[in-house]
Amino acid sequence: MSAAPHPEASAQQPTAVIGVLGGIASGKTTVGRLLAGPGGVVLNADEVAHRVLQSEEIRDLVRARHGPEVLDAEGGVDRAALGALVFADPDARIELEGWIHPRVRATLRTSLEDAAARGVPTVVLDVPLLLEHAEEHGLLELCDHLIFVDAPADARDQRAVRDRGWEPGEVARREAAQMPLSTKRDRAHVVISNDGALDSVTAQVELALRQLRGA
Repeated sequence: MSAAPHPEASAQQPTAVIGVLGGIASGKTTVGRLLAGPGGVVLNADEVAHRVLQSEEIRDLVRARHGPEVLDAEGGVDRAALGALVFADPDARIELEGWIHPRVRATLRTSLEDAAARGVPTVVLDVPLLLEHAEEHGLLELCDHLIFVDAPADARDQRAVRDRGWEPGEVARREAAQMPLSTKRDRAHVVISNDGALDSVTAQVELALRQLRGA
C-alpha cells in the first residue's frame, strides 16, 4: 500500500514504500540507500532511536533507572553499556523500549507522511523490528515491497565486532530475542545477498528495482 500523496502532489505518482529486513549488521543501511537512490528518502529507525535516547527526557529516565555507569564522559547515554545491560535483563529491555519506541514510531510516521506530501518517489523503511512490532507502529501495512538482506552469520558477527565494538557472539544473543531470520526472509518479496562486495549488492538492487517496478 503506497503512501498517499498530499492533495497538492496529486499529479505525481504515489510514494512507493519499501521495507528492508535482515539480521543485525547484514548491510541493511547500505541496501536501503541504494534502493532509495538520489531522489528517495531512507528512514532509519536506529538513527531516530539514537536521537531519542540522547534527548534530555530519556537520558534522565535512563540515569535514574540504571545509574551513572550507563553514561559516557560527556553525560550522554553510553549505548554500548546500556545495550549490554538491557539485553541481559528482559524486564529492563521492555522498560527501555516502552520509553523509546512510541517516540520513534511517531517520528517515523510523521517523516513518512511528510515525504509523501512532498512527492518523494521512494521511501525506504530501515526498521529492525518492522515485522515484530507491526501492530504497534502500523508501518508494515504501508509497505509496497519487502526486501531481505541476507549475509552469513559469521560475517555479520565480525562486522559488529569491527564496526560497533561488540563482543563476539553478541549478534546471535540479541537476535535470539527477535523473530527468526528465516521467517523474515520468507516474508520478503526479494532477497539481496550481501557478501561484502558493493558492486554485487548494487547490481542486485538495480535488478530488484526493475522487477518491483514491473510488478
